[in-house]
Amino acid sequence: MVKLYLRYEPAASFGVIASVDSNISYDSSGKHLLSPALEKIGVWHVRQGICTKTLTPSVPCRGPSLAVTSIASSPSILIAGGYGDGSIRIWDSDKGTCETTLNGHKGAVTALRYNKAGSLLASGSKDNDVILWDVVGETGLFRLRGHRDQVTDVVFVGSGKKLVSSSKDKFLRVWDIDTQHCMQIVGGHHSEIWTLDVDPAERYLVTGSADKELRFYTIKQDSVDRESISDGGDSSVSNKWEVLTHFGEIQRQNKDRVATVQFNKSGNLLACHVAGKMVEIFRVLDDAEAKRKAKRRVNRKKEKKHGKEATEGAEHGGESNENKGDNSTVTDGPIETSKITVTVPDVFKLLHTIRASKKICSISFCPTTPKNSFGTLALSLNNNLIEFYSIESSETKRTLGIDLQGHRSDVRSVTLSSDSTFLLSTSHNAVKIWNPSTGSCLRTIDSGYGLCSLILPTNKYGLVGTKDGSLEIIDIGSGTRVEVIEAHGGSVRTIAPLPDRLGFVTGSADHEVKFWDYQIKQKPGQATKQLTVSNVKTMRMNDDVLVVAISPDAKYIAVALLDSTVKIHFVDTFKFFLSLYGHKLPVLCMDISSDGDLIVTGSADKNIKIWGLDFGDCHKSIFAHADSVMAVQFVPKTHYVFSVGKDRVVKYWDADKFEQLLTLEGHHADIWCLAVSSRGDFIVTGSHDRSIRRWDRTEEQFFIEEEKEKRLEEMFDADLDNAFENKYATKEEIPEEGAVAVAGKKTQETLTATDLIIERLDIAENEEKRISEHQEEEKNNKSIVFQANPLMTGRSPSDYVLSAFKDVRSNDLEQTLLALPFSDALKLLSYLKEWTSYSDKVELVCRIGTLLLQTHYNQLLATPAARPVLTAFGDIFYERVKGWKDIFGFNLAAMDHIQQLLASRSDALFQDARSKLLEIRAQQSKRLQDRSDTGEFLRKKKKKT
Repeated sequence: MVKLYLRYEPAASFGVIASVDSNISYDSSGKHLLSPALEKIGVWHVRQGICTKTLTPSVPCRGPSLAVTSIASSPSILIAGGYGDGSIRIWDSDKGTCETTLNGHKGAVTALRYNKAGSLLASGSKDNDVILWDVVGETGLFRLRGHRDQVTDVVFVGSGKKLVSSSKDKFLRVWDIDTQHCMQIVGGHHSEIWTLDVDPAERYLVTGSADKELRFYTIKQDSVDRESISDGGDSSVSNKWEVLTHFGEIQRQNKDRVATVQFNKSGNLLACHVAGKMVEIFRVLDDAEAKRKAKRRVNRKKEKKHGKEATEGAEHGGESNENKGDNSTVTDGPIETSKITVTVPDVFKLLHTIRASKKICSISFCPTTPKNSFGTLALSLNNNLIEFYSIESSETKRTLGIDLQGHRSDVRSVTLSSDSTFLLSTSHNAVKIWNPSTGSCLRTIDSGYGLCSLILPTNKYGLVGTKDGSLEIIDIGSGTRVEVIEAHGGSVRTIAPLPDRLGFVTGSADHEVKFWDYQIKQKPGQATKQLTVSNVKTMRMNDDVLVVAISPDAKYIAVALLDSTVKIHFVDTFKFFLSLYGHKLPVLCMDISSDGDLIVTGSADKNIKIWGLDFGDCHKSIFAHADSVMAVQFVPKTHYVFSVGKDRVVKYWDADKFEQLLTLEGHHADIWCLAVSSRGDFIVTGSHDRSIRRWDRTEEQFFIEEEKEKRLEEMFDADLDNAFENKYATKEEIPEEGAVAVAGKKTQETLTATDLIIERLDIAENEEKRISEHQEEEKNNKSIVFQANPLMTGRSPSDYVLSAFKDVRSNDLEQTLLALPFSDALKLLSYLKEWTSYSDKVELVCRIGTLLLQTHYNQLLATPAARPVLTAFGDIFYERVKGWKDIFGFNLAAMDHIQQLLASRSDALFQDARSKLLEIRAQQSKRLQDRSDTGEFLRKKKKKT
């Protein structure tokens, strides 16, 4: 008889505010902060401090491979998230939906950056490549190869026409987007480059590494003939390919490596975050202020050089001496300021230093600047906390913190109430009460380092055993710690309830197992009744006690010791009954089934063992996990067992058949604890990744054989993914100047799509032959009814082939067509002419035609059979594309005309408001600078006369 089982699926994860593997980022409005939460992206409303949306991938949880590794927000409502498997998802922040998924990288995405218009997205990865994506067309444009180590950051410069990338190979590379080649390679760094950024005006580019200084570069402006600050007069004669020119360095205060450098949106602040607890905030001066500061520095240097005599004689001869010094450098007054060499300290002035309580993972400037402040900076810390700082002229102050929703460290224990309506979790300094259905945090209570916990049957009180040996009583209703009892001389490792619901048992590293009774009574001096506990008896063991379990009939107590054995005693007399030995390392967890027949133990030796409690015989030893087994628990009233381990997976077992039923993946780090609901309808796990996950039992049934086949298929698919790139094949040597390649990558989806296209081409070809034969028979006056192929569902051969592209993502189209043989590509070209009659398929037809012509260009020229196809396709292709281009151009011209009409009727500015405002400000500052230069020249001239 085949046995059916019910499947468990991931339902919810909660408790993570900001994970450590990715950066945080504000959205374009500045009202929301985007925070990585393992595989999700949380959208936090900054002012309210609540998570308004959660952007969750639709694919099942796959653990670390699906963790968010990079976040970037576009100028619009789109958000780009990079993941550990190399994919990039584009999210609509308003709807909270995934608009498209871009697959191209073979390693985790390490950097994402939008251009100013938000139409292009650049991504860098651990596979050493940079890919440029067309966000509007949802496709990859090209791949830039040249770095010898993982790419750490990318940024657009030159009005979006160039791209600068940094890498762990100690080099910067400047790429020309139009010509798709590397224009410049910048060296000089002595260690890995971790970050770079450019100010909004594109005057300076700054890089951060493990060196003691920040390096600055000036950016050559192509189109705008503007006065730029440079190191000296020789820089005017420069190489036309040299986009970045070394400007100088600033010595840092901290010796740790730089993790992030970032300019704010207005460009007047620069934040330098090191891989520690410190952020240095620099004030960025504009050109006029920098020149005035440089001039004051030069004057101070001259005064110091001339000595005290020149300073004291300033009233008599100082003016002429100073003029002499000036005339030796410059002859004309207004040109004097332009001849003064401006250095990096003249432009970047250290304003403040922020020191956080814990190590900082990421920083982000708010795009909007509040009144009476230079800006707002958000910090994500490695203890699952987000802090906000206001940067003012005199100080920086912490304004807000998001911390109540999660633990600051590992979740060491979880326990459910008897009716499964409350969840209690412990960590190193807090106890939290959760609603397991919604994932909302109800209470946060300060406590010691909780290693184990228990909710009493009344559901009003909780017990927490701590690392220092104390037992804490928690009032769940009021969210307070009622009492702390010195229970043991060592850490309390385990708490087990007694079946009579009137007491519990604790085990400790002090070799003692203590039995406790509890009751609710009113103590002298207290206004209300409180829970009190009292030690009734103690059992002394020979080694550290790790786990304690009580049989359901309260007859036996099982005690796991540090010597890798489990001792079973009678509860009433403490008389020894059985010794379970066989584990090679200490038993870290165990549980007894509801009927008292079986006991299951999990050990640091990665095995779980199923024992009979009647004779102590080992029914089965199973190699269960790839690392230590941290928790095991029976589903109530069954012999089904859940186990968790440091290998990040949850496993579901049948203890009667000794077979693995399910493997549940989702956690991103070691799993420490497990709790099963009283009805077995869900389980809860806690992990080192600070998340708490709920797994729900569904109504979907499964067979063990099917699950075995599925696991084998997954292993086969993993080998197939590795087979796409032969590990032993010689790697292609990339030239020093870099190379360009296709953006996409071959995946299981692209191969499946290629197979589908080939299959439909063959079916359509056979159908066309049958149609032509039928037409010939009709000419011969044979009345035969044509029977169409039922697989085509009433569609024509052309439409049937076209339907194969319905589920092919725009980004995967290139790789799908690259895998087509030439013969099938030629067949596909023959259908393109017919497809151009569909107005909504013109873009698809253009892309297919272009890709096939580029891929098979030489073969098409050498194949006579291809000439009629190309001739017919060429005529209609040009005509259709030109027609749609004219329509788009007409519509754009009409909208531009309407915009000009509306602008002429009112003073309101449209899309170019920012550029016009910047232009007006630049003109005003230039006018003020010219006026000050002229005034200074006239004053000096007056002094001379």
